Amino acid sequence: MLELKGLSKRYPTGDLALNEVELSVPAGQVLALIGPSGAGKSTLIRCINRLVEPSSGTVTLDGQDLSSLRGKQLKAARREIGMIFQSYALVDRLSVMENVLSGRLGYMGFWRSFLRRFEPSDVQRACELLERVGLLAMLDKRGDALSGGQKQRVGIARALMQQPKLLLVDEPTASLDPKTSRQIMRLLVELCREQNLAVIINIHDVALAQQFVDRVVGLAAGQVVFDGKPDQLTDDTLTLIYGEEDWSAEREDDADSPDEDNDPLASIAKGAHP
Repeated sequence: MLELKGLSKRYPTGDLALNEVELSVPAGQVLALIGPSGAGKSTLIRCINRLVEPSSGTVTLDGQDLSSLRGKQLKAARREIGMIFQSYALVDRLSVMENVLSGRLGYMGFWRSFLRRFEPSDVQRACELLERVGLLAMLDKRGDALSGGQKQRVGIARALMQQPKLLLVDEPTASLDPKTSRQIMRLLVELCREQNLAVIINIHDVALAQQFVDRVVGLAAGQVVFDGKPDQLTDDTLTLIYGEEDWSAEREDDADSPDEDNDPLASIAKGAHP
């Protein structure tokens, strides 16, 4: 269980990015965090894993207060928090297998980590995850030889190599075409449910979130303004989160767009490469 209590972040410029956020995410739940640019979504995720230091409030994971940890204790706690990045954050010169195995580096001593001497059980686990994400045949490929969708699959496998309790996902589909975005979201949600992880996904695509997640939290100006099921996102709620817009027109545009899952020509026209 992840619990945020009174979480706030004010930057040195005086900007208040998060304002007294209260949130609980149980194991096994996939939560989408939505809101306009500048609403505080990325700051919230980074405050949880302490890439950004909160100004006040607490972050608790399974009873442990992460906001008070320092040094080795913080490093140990971060092993239980997987992170998937919008920019993939792979090491281009390393192979797919080496990138996935890097998810175990936090569990290794300095010299074994430096020499990249992984346990046979870790290698076996990496193979299983690569097979699950559909990339086992590419285990020797360099990171810079992969498509965007393939890189994100490697990122998912690497995060799961940590055997985390919590998974934080920052815009996993922002750089992907619509078909690949659906494939990645479907895979991500399936894997997290299989492993009973608490998951927070920062995502701009509201329709994609509604299709796959259990719960949606809307942020506006650093505050939670909506917390509910995807089917509770009414036009009024979307206006509260994002501001005035003709949401019915947005839905008509989505309905008129080609279904790229069933239209290979549409995917080819967009240069899709999963």
